[in-house]
Amino acid sequence: MHGRLDLRYPRWNTYKGYSLTMSEIKVLTTGEAAKHCGVNFRTVIRWIERGKLKAYKLPGRGDHRIQVEDFVEFLRENQMPVPAELEGLNRSILVIEDQPEMASAIRRVLIRQGFEVEVARDGFSAGTTLSRMKPSLVTLDLNMPGMDGYEVLNFIRNHEEHARTKVLVISAETRAGLERAIELGASDILPKPFENEELLAKVEALLKV
Repeated sequence: MHGRLDLRYPRWNTYKGYSLTMSEIKVLTTGEAAKHCGVNFRTVIRWIERGKLKAYKLPGRGDHRIQVEDFVEFLRENQMPVPAELEGLNRSILVIEDQPEMASAIRRVLIRQGFEVEVARDGFSAGTTLSRMKPSLVTLDLNMPGMDGYEVLNFIRNHEEHARTKVLVISAETRAGLERAIELGASDILPKPFENEELLAKVEALLKV
């Protein structure tokens, strides 16, 4: 069974203390999660109650809902097979870029290709958004005030929950700076300026790996 959009509470679900006011979130019921795992739904509820599987409750109902990203993470952590139909559901991208014009341009190109995109304008807000959003890919500028791109890259690669996140560095940094990013764990680099087609090719290639 495929993950589905929970359309009954599309605008005001809460998760980890955040108000989910983005587009509808792809979620699973406990029954759907149980079928994917080949267990009884009560087993899934026990996983949730014991803190092994992340979930949130529907307001006023008490029914659990599980974000697809959290469910896939749970399966991988417990060495359980990930259904093919769930692997391709996460097309979310976080754009970390302090220049508004560049951030808007990247966001526009990606949205046109069907990606779900959020923007973080500095390294500090990027950390918060990463933990909430769990994107499949991050585009990262290196030259930002405060917490720069190298520090953000370090943060991503030193946190297990983001270990599988692809990082595409988009920067006008020198060759040495870009090579440093690769050494720190960047998945690929895209020097500025670039063509829209180059951006899309890099993103699609990384998400297929």
